[in-house]
Amino acid sequence: MSGPLNVLITGGGRGIGRACALRFAKEGANVAVNEYAEVPDGLAEEIESLGGKMVPVLGDVSVFTDAARIIKETVSAFGRIDVLVNNAGILRDNLIIRMTEDDFDNVIAVNLKGAFNMTKHAASVMLKQRGGAIVNMASVAGLGGNIGQANYSASKAGLIGLTKTTAAELGSRGITCNAVAPGPLEVGMTETLSDDIRQRMLAQIPLGRFGKLDEIADTVYFLAVSKYITGEVIRVDGGLMLL
Repeated sequence: MSGPLNVLITGGGRGIGRACALRFAKEGANVAVNEYAEVPDGLAEEIESLGGKMVPVLGDVSVFTDAARIIKETVSAFGRIDVLVNNAGILRDNLIIRMTEDDFDNVIAVNLKGAFNMTKHAASVMLKQRGGAIVNMASVAGLGGNIGQANYSASKAGLIGLTKTTAAELGSRGITCNAVAPGPLEVGMTETLSDDIRQRMLAQIPLGRFGKLDEIADTVYFLAVSKYITGEVIRVDGGLMLL
């Protein structure tokens, strides 16, 4: 395909999703940014300043019909979808003994079912195109578990299984599907931790530092444009899971 990539990023207005949107924009991509309610002010201008183009596509990925509409609006705006980044996710952390049924169900609904909804509807478009790339945002918590995150860990482990199955089912039509599994990042949860806890976490990371949003986005972009990698889970964790 000639011309710019047409990319849809769920949860694309903040955090990792935003970093991915800016990374694709640097390559001149058309970026559809999905958020539940609103896309942060200034993101469209920032994307355009980097050489890309942005359209907002609002909706709840955990709702099957919303997911279908998000895909439809993206195709209407760009004509096709070359890359889907399933990044939308939520946290409802607690120990299992204290976790409510809603805490568990809501995380699974957004993080896992949302990715299924988006993949299913995007796949119908990509199959007709005979090509496309899907990148799922997993986590090291889905590989090794994490205390206080039974719901989140389960959702990300499920997402890894979804990634491998999608790769196997769609590969014959030129569609790749891979996952990125970030470790602890400089922004987000680690910002609120005490210095003592931060140092203990850093001691478990061979590279001795937390990850950066740009490093996650670079990996997502790499997988999006790689034509002969599929069904893989790439850890971006500084070696955390080696120990």
